[in-house]
Amino acid sequence: MLRRAVRLLLSIVMLMTACVGGALAVAGPAQADECYTWNRTLSEGMSGADVTQLQIRVAGHVDHGEILATDGAFGARTKAAVTKFQQAYGLTADGVAGPATFSKIYALQDPDCTPVHFTYAELNKCNSDWSGGAVSAATAKANALRTMWKLEAMRHALGDTPLVISSGFRSYACNSAVGGASHSRHLYGDAADLVGNPSLCTLAQRARSHGFGGIFGPGYPGHDDHTHVDGRTSRSWSAPTCGV
Repeated sequence: MLRRAVRLLLSIVMLMTACVGGALAVAGPAQADECYTWNRTLSEGMSGADVTQLQIRVAGHVDHGEILATDGAFGARTKAAVTKFQQAYGLTADGVAGPATFSKIYALQDPDCTPVHFTYAELNKCNSDWSGGAVSAATAKANALRTMWKLEAMRHALGDTPLVISSGFRSYACNSAVGGASHSRHLYGDAADLVGNPSLCTLAQRARSHGFGGIFGPGYPGHDDHTHVDGRTSRSWSAPTCGV
């Protein structure tokens, strides 16, 4: 907690310095970060690996039913997601990712790039190395990171209410042990089962506006005790009890 407080304080100091010096009008890094540092202001029409990194972090700030591609191309949908991110955190909402936006992202992430309210351990209660699933260990872990950033956006939209994850990545062995479907998204590392408070229906309903392709909850067979969200690229929702 102390480390996060220090990082947040540094972000505020850097942002104030930039404002005083007029640096917000030009491209450049807001500050160095242990996880990832952006070195230029990003706006619509640009492309590159830095755009992909931005997309991962704003993919949960989208319109109802939308799924933002992390393709490295800063198009209209990425601009809209950046704008929603900025609105969510009280920044100037212009859809341009500059020092103020990056400073906020830096304050929201830990050195391993996970958002501050989630950890890799929460997304993998199966094994220690992410192996044995439907994709490589590296891909499964990367998929989990994308899921965590969407959950971070949803958590914030719910008033920063903690979200409880009962299951994330599963190897084939772990999936079989819990009776998971043979084609479960948990095998890909991009799924999370949510339980507790907020209610399961609130979770299922809210997830529709945070970039999740798969949503299954109360009323769907085998899902009356949890709400499942995942990162599939096509939309498949079913939580009849919740009107989803």
